[in-house]
Amino acid sequence: MGHFLSNLNKNAERWALLFFYVFLVATMFIEVIRREVFSYSSIWGEEIVRYSFIYLAWIGAASAVRERAHIRIDVLMHYVSSRTKALLYIFGDLVMFAVALVALYWSFETVMVSWEFGSVSHGLRVSMVWFLSAVPIGFALIVFRLSQSLLRDINDLRNGTPVYEGDKLFD
Repeated sequence: MGHFLSNLNKNAERWALLFFYVFLVATMFIEVIRREVFSYSSIWGEEIVRYSFIYLAWIGAASAVRERAHIRIDVLMHYVSSRTKALLYIFGDLVMFAVALVALYWSFETVMVSWEFGSVSHGLRVSMVWFLSAVPIGFALIVFRLSQSLLRDINDLRNGTPVYEGDKLFD
């Protein structure tokens, strides 16, 4: 069970991203063929692509938090000690954590309003709750990954080991 949870922790976002990306590309491919070959297109294809892209973006944001892959200006990080670097990362994660909690609350509020009024999508006629849930799911994953990042950074700071900085793009 421990190996399964470890593997899930490492690859959950990757598998979700792969699913939504393949779903998005396959639907777009089918819709292009339908439009160009059969001169017919569906309204549901556009909606599936749009909502798959939204899930892709939010899950990708959580994955970027896990890998410390968000765009950042890290010129200052080259000139500070490893302890200061860890404190700066912890401070940044705390600020992002606070913003993510507020955004999680308000995005969940939007889902609950949609649930209460029973809104449905135009083409698919499916409850909008399924699609609006992408934002709170994304922020919940971000909060979870930020918690892991904070714990990792605090342990690195206590142990005196270099803080995890993620993969560098141009180094």
